[in-house]
Amino acid sequence: MAVANDSYNIPLIQAYLDSGVQRYTNSRGIVYGEGYIHIPAYYAHSFNLYNSSVNPNMADVLGVNIFNCISADGSFRGILKAGGSSKKGDPYAKQFTGSGNLKALGSWYAHLNAQAGDHVEVTWTSPTDIVIRHY
Repeated sequence: MAVANDSYNIPLIQAYLDSGVQRYTNSRGIVYGEGYIHIPAYYAHSFNLYNSSVNPNMADVLGVNIFNCISADGSFRGILKAGGSSKKGDPYAKQFTGSGNLKALGSWYAHLNAQAGDHVEVTWTSPTDIVIRHY
């Protein structure tokens, strides 16, 4: 479980900024405005960030796969959900999305005019709370 002051940062790529358009599967149609924050596998393992699809008993557990989130600039406030997996059956999450709203982070990116090559830092302030910062 992540604790206060655990953090990671990632460079943004276009697929994170507009994930509903930059898709690599045909599982659903194009959806404009979606975005996510990638979770590198090392951090998913180190911080025990799980997706709920492998273990339904772990669905929407605060501090396990859902987190209270604010942005450092105050323009985003919501709940992020850790989800997805890099391969079938992998219990570790690969991305943060808005819980119940896949456009939540896409809207934040648009508000900031975020571009590929920018960075996002994710910092835990407690096991259940994170701050995201764009730079």
